[in-house]
Amino acid sequence: MRLFQSTIGLKIMMALTGLVGVGFVIGHMLGNMQIFIPDDGATLNAYAASLHSTPLIWVARIVLLVSVGIHVWTAVKLTAKVGKARPVRYQNKGWLGASYATRTMRQGGFILLAFIIYHLLHLTWGAPVLPEEFVANADWSNVNFDDKSTFPDVYQNVVNGFKFVPTAIFYIIAQIALGLHLTHGIHSMSRSLGISNPVWIERAAKAAVGTGIGITVGNIAIVLFGMFV
Repeated sequence: MRLFQSTIGLKIMMALTGLVGVGFVIGHMLGNMQIFIPDDGATLNAYAASLHSTPLIWVARIVLLVSVGIHVWTAVKLTAKVGKARPVRYQNKGWLGASYATRTMRQGGFILLAFIIYHLLHLTWGAPVLPEEFVANADWSNVNFDDKSTFPDVYQNVVNGFKFVPTAIFYIIAQIALGLHLTHGIHSMSRSLGISNPVWIERAAKAAVGTGIGITVGNIAIVLFGMFV
C-alpha cells in the first residue's frame, strides 16, 4: 500500500492504466475505420453488432472504466503531491525545454474527459445531444436506440452525427488533444515502467510521436468522412 501511495507507485499505476487506454484507442480506431469500406456501412454495422453480441464486451467495458477511473485518480493525486512539494510556483517555468504535448497534458486531460462523456451520449447511448431542428431534417429511420429487437445502424448514426458542424469541430479538437496526450503519455509511460537505456528511450519517444499522429489523423479522417460523405 505504501508503494501505491508514493509518487513512484502512482506513476506506475498511471502508466499501466494508460497502457490499457492506448490499447483501447488503437483498437477502437481500427474498428471504426471500417467505415471507409465502400459497402454503405454493412461491414461496420456487422462489426459493431458482433461486438455487442458477446458477453466479453462487458468485461472490456469494466476493465476500461476501472482503468480510466484509476488514471484520473492518480493524475489528481500526483498533481496534489506536486502542489504540496512546491506550494510557491516557479517564476521561470522553463517551458523552452518542454514539448507542447507536455505543457498541455493537464488541459488535454480535461478536454478528453469531457469528450468521453459527450461521445458516449452522442454515438453510444443515442442521447438527445443534437439540436431538435437538425435531428428533424436528417434521416434516422434505421437509428433507433429504444428498439432492443434490432441493432441501430451505426454507419448512419456516425454520418448523421458528424453532419452537425459544431459537434464535428469538437471531435476534431478532442482528437488533437488525444494525440498530444498520447505523445507525452506513452513517452512518460516508458520511463515510469523502468526503461532507462538511451536507445530504447529514443525508440519509445519515436513510437509515442508516431502513435499520437496516427491516432489523430485516423480519427479526424472518420469525422471528416461523416461530414462530407
